Amino acid sequence: MAKRLWAEFFGTFWLVFGGCGSAVIAAAFPDLGIGFAGVALAFGLTVLTMAYAVGHISGGHFNPAVTLGCLVGGRIAARDVIPYMVTQVIGGIAAGGVLYLIASGKPGFDVTAGFATNGFGEHSPGGYSVVAAAVAEFVLTAFFLIVILGSTCKLAATGFAPLTIGLALTLIHLISIPITNTSVNPARSTAVAVYQGGWALGQLWFFWVMPLLGGAVGGLIHRALLDVKPERC
Repeated sequence: MAKRLWAEFFGTFWLVFGGCGSAVIAAAFPDLGIGFAGVALAFGLTVLTMAYAVGHISGGHFNPAVTLGCLVGGRIAARDVIPYMVTQVIGGIAAGGVLYLIASGKPGFDVTAGFATNGFGEHSPGGYSVVAAAVAEFVLTAFFLIVILGSTCKLAATGFAPLTIGLALTLIHLISIPITNTSVNPARSTAVAVYQGGWALGQLWFFWVMPLLGGAVGGLIHRALLDVKPERC
């Protein structure tokens, strides 16, 4: 278990540092920013690389919504859920701290301006309502779990699961960055909200509730409708 938790810690750290770091540091860099597409790709690459690096140790969740979806989908024991989630949040907050130290080295840095936080309503990048944000986070997390559980089944093509999951996360970000700045991951949302310290903390509950609900439903859909040979997955 210790090795599995360290794998989740480092995986979540890399996801937050790489994904949120690209948003905070590189997205709008003067004259040559990577933009939304670059940030989306960065999040996908973090999952892809760490899934190959440590996924064989812990399953490569790096996300409490994925852990809950895997529980509902029959892929993880209930006793492991809380340790995984706590470790993911700690790993994310550690990455947020390192990112804060780096970003604050630039003159004029203002953490209250956003710091890659997630939001709805007036804090949505595109001004999307709470209903639109809820639907997006719920549906995208559910489909993320369907992709994860399907691609990691023993009957699926071997060796391609990290690539599939990383591309799915990239697609999710391409769709929803303008809506909520894309969470689908409570640990990722918590990791930067605690440093922003203002409205992001007030809206953080939303980015726990909707991804967890979506993850659970995605796990249920896969287990009930798509898992043709459960004993082989």
